[in-house]
Amino acid sequence: MIAPPRVFLHYLDRLDCLLQRVADTDPAVANGRLHPGMAPLLQQARTAIGFTLRVSCPLAGRAIVSFEGEDFTLAGVRRELAQAAAYLAALPAEAFDDLAARQVDTVAGFADLHFAGPDYFMLYGLPNFFFHYSMVYAIARQAGVPVGKADFDGFHAYPPGFSFPA
Repeated sequence: MIAPPRVFLHYLDRLDCLLQRVADTDPAVANGRLHPGMAPLLQQARTAIGFTLRVSCPLAGRAIVSFEGEDFTLAGVRRELAQAAAYLAALPAEAFDDLAARQVDTVAGFADLHFAGPDYFMLYGLPNFFFHYSMVYAIARQAGVPVGKADFDGFHAYPPGFSFPA
C-alpha cells in the first residue's frame, strides 16, 4: 500500500497552486462558499490540510500535530500548508510499515469511529481530504478563477483556452 504522505504531498502541492491562483486572481474568493451552510474556501483548505496530518500521524504511530495559526488569510493558510508538507515529507516511510496492524479511533461529527489502519486511510481519510480539497477547487472554479482539471490533479494536460463542449 502506498504510504499516506506520498498521496497527500502530491495534492498539497496542487492545493498550494490553487490557493496561489486564487490569490493572483481575486483574493476575495477565499471567503466564497458554494452554499450558505458550507464552509468558505479558506476553511475548506485548512480542513484539507488538517486531514493530511489527522490521517498520517496516527498511521505513523505519532500524536496528531497541527500547524494552524492565528493568520487566517491566504498567506497564513499557505504557510500552514508548507509546514504540514514539510512535516509529512520528514516522516520516514518505514513508519507506515505496520499500517495494517494499527487501529485508529476518531470522531466524525458526532460519531465515534473505530478503524483498522488501511480502512482509516482508504475509507475515511482520503475521502474526507478529497471532499475538502474538491470544495476549494469548486469554489474557485465557480467564482471564475481560471482553474481546470490539470490544476486539480497535476496530471492532465489541455491546450490553452480548451473547454469541454456544452
